Amino acid sequence: MRLIDAHCHLESADYAEVAPVLARARAAGVVHAMVVGQFQGPGDWGNALEIAAAYPDFLSPTLGIHPHEAARATEEDFVTLERTCARSEVRAVGEAGLDYYYDRSPRDVQAEVFRRQCALARSLGKPLVVHVRDAHEDCEAILREAGLQRGVIHCFTGDTAAARRYLDLGFHISLSGVVTYKKTEALQDAVRFTPLDRLMVETDSPFLAPVPYRGRKNEPAHVVETARKVAELKAIPVEELAAATTAATVGLFGLRVP
Repeated sequence: MRLIDAHCHLESADYAEVAPVLARARAAGVVHAMVVGQFQGPGDWGNALEIAAAYPDFLSPTLGIHPHEAARATEEDFVTLERTCARSEVRAVGEAGLDYYYDRSPRDVQAEVFRRQCALARSLGKPLVVHVRDAHEDCEAILREAGLQRGVIHCFTGDTAAARRYLDLGFHISLSGVVTYKKTEALQDAVRFTPLDRLMVETDSPFLAPVPYRGRKNEPAHVVETARKVAELKAIPVEELAAATTAATVGLFGLRVP
């Protein structure tokens, strides 16, 4: 079984040593992972790019401004984002989007920063990695307005109606450990609805560890548990699910994997 973790964070603040984390992932059948570079504050983009450069055969980076930090981004930061995302090794723009659950940045600022990253992804011809929480209608409207047709809704937790919106736009749906939790029937129905070739699996490490690791620090090796649950919901062997999600992730991000 070969799996790709379509979305993880591996910042040094969360993992003192990355090598053993990646070794466990390889041992579990993970052949690649998308490591998300995220704006931390003015001039600070964390260390995802450096980690990816150290493991180019296993990690591919993205870079973006999360809605939580949207209000802190300066024009200089946007220049850095545009210049860095143009590099060939950076496979996507994001994660970017809207978060109306926490509202850590004003909604109008979130929307403007999201629009700018949509425009960047379109100008570069790269996919967009989208974060959306409690904001599906506005998110869909901005994506449609931007004319984007390539990207992924990461850590999707919506219902079938929300999934249909993004699928109609041409986006993929990526599932995290949340799908293994109790009382997620609406999400599980959306998984059954979504075509197999539009699904991905992720960890969103270090967050959202799947059952049976819930409550612990998450890591890419645990994506296997999410894949097992999604395969159960789709009523197919986990090996078939792994092959389909790996193909979808490779195709969207233009990856080369063993």
